[in-house]
Amino acid sequence: MIKKWGDKRYYSLNYFLREKYGSKVFKISLDAGFSCPNRDGKISSGGCVFCSERGSGDFAGDREYSITEQFKDIKFIMKKKWKEGKYIAYFQAYTNTYAPIDILREKYEEALSQEGVVGIAIATRPDCLEEEVLDLLEELSKKTYLWVELGLQTVNDKTARIINRGYKLEIFEEALKNLRKRNIDVVVHSIFGLPGEKEEDMFNTIKYLAANDIQGVKFHLLHLMKGTPLVKLYEEGKFEFLEEDQYVKIICKAIGLLREDIVVHRLTGDSPRNLLIGPKWSLKKWEILNSIDKTLEEKNIYQGLYY
Repeated sequence: MIKKWGDKRYYSLNYFLREKYGSKVFKISLDAGFSCPNRDGKISSGGCVFCSERGSGDFAGDREYSITEQFKDIKFIMKKKWKEGKYIAYFQAYTNTYAPIDILREKYEEALSQEGVVGIAIATRPDCLEEEVLDLLEELSKKTYLWVELGLQTVNDKTARIINRGYKLEIFEEALKNLRKRNIDVVVHSIFGLPGEKEEDMFNTIKYLAANDIQGVKFHLLHLMKGTPLVKLYEEGKFEFLEEDQYVKIICKAIGLLREDIVVHRLTGDSPRNLLIGPKWSLKKWEILNSIDKTLEEKNIYQGLYY
């Protein structure tokens, strides 16, 4: 039997949020002004090799402004396109649990106090979840819907060293266990096309995630952006860009490998046009998403098929 979530063959975030709240829900991406231990010297000063100067928050608000100002600015832009909806405050840029606990509380609560906010999403590193941070997250999760995003990218520790992730798989496993013990939903990032990885490595990461207690996943295509350490690896011939049809094929199989209850938050990443070196085809986002839907249909693949 073909499983469908609305008009999709995968459990999309849009479907999940509409079911949960009965209306369209938008994410408002915020930059709370935090740093990252993989940049400030605590772990490393280089950061992950693919990470932009804005700490993967290239489409987030401006850190020069308060959370309230960022929120209102982005909400105003969204309202021009969609008149009605609710909001998730998304702490996207850099490491959003890497600050003194009183500052974290202040920023989170400021976001939650905005009109129309029904939940909060916090992107962070597995090695930045100390006990007092976990306690704060648990406290907030009892007042609102909350999910935590962890940038695993790959299950392969060898690749993790190449991309300068800065922690081993066991650190991720400990963080996941601690978050789930507190009943906090976990969304995991995975990148396809990392240096040295073959398709088998990418699928091994998805099989690993499907076998673990995660609630959501974000699939990303490896982007090469100006000013990142990844440029040097590319110039040295350490990796090649995935082709569009290859990426679509990988995504479709990855969807099939997932458990049915894992929410798919994203099928491909974005990169600012002015920073992107390649692959250039990734700028055609809607074309890629349509191609994924079409391929799932043609090959009769749906989420959970291979699980």
